[in-house]
Amino acid sequence: MWDFDRRSRPAAALVSLAVLAATAAHGQEVPVAAPTPAAPIITEQDIARAAAEHARMPTPQEVEQAARSHALRFDALPRPASSQTADLAAIARGFPAEGSQSNAALFAGTEPSLFVFVSFSMPEAALRSLAAQAARAGATLVLRGMIAGSLQQTARRVQAVIGSHQLGFQIDPQAFDRFGVQAVPTYVLARPGGELPACASGSCAVATDFVSVAGDVSMDYALLHIESHAPGYASEARAFLAKLGARR
Repeated sequence: MWDFDRRSRPAAALVSLAVLAATAAHGQEVPVAAPTPAAPIITEQDIARAAAEHARMPTPQEVEQAARSHALRFDALPRPASSQTADLAAIARGFPAEGSQSNAALFAGTEPSLFVFVSFSMPEAALRSLAAQAARAGATLVLRGMIAGSLQQTARRVQAVIGSHQLGFQIDPQAFDRFGVQAVPTYVLARPGGELPACASGSCAVATDFVSVAGDVSMDYALLHIESHAPGYASEARAFLAKLGARR
């Protein structure tokens, strides 16, 4: 590092003037430095005003306007391509409260009833085949419970299984106990007006006046088995076989 005393400053100034003169002599423009803008002056009032604006709570009118601008439009939500939708109320109709007697509908009417106890643990193809057969025979598919406790999820899965078919689909855990269902699928052929024992505390007595077949078989096979092995229900089995088109 070199040190310059005050006596060297005039010499440095002369050198600078000489450089400028030489540049002008060759016809070159001398660059002029742009003026440096003055820095803005920030006062205490400016700081206080900025802090107040950022800390200000929104007014009720501003909150209402923001809510309207972000409101959901349910009419604009995508709709399913199929016009057939699962009826939540119909699916849950057989889902009784503990100790209730709403299962009396199992033996209601004057005609025999055919129930098919199923589970979503079964293969999808098997469920769809049973749904198609149940639609032709007028049978009702019965589930023990809902998927993850959600009626909406269950309805969506039911819709995927039944497709465009029209059939009954119930959620009824007590019916599994009433008919002694231990495996799926189980086919239950019940006569009208059968005895319906009381059901409480999650434990139900087995109903009477019915016959059942359990196993991974088709509906017509189960009905043929009932016809040949339960003569007392042969006429009822033949009626459902006729609906299926298995009997002329």
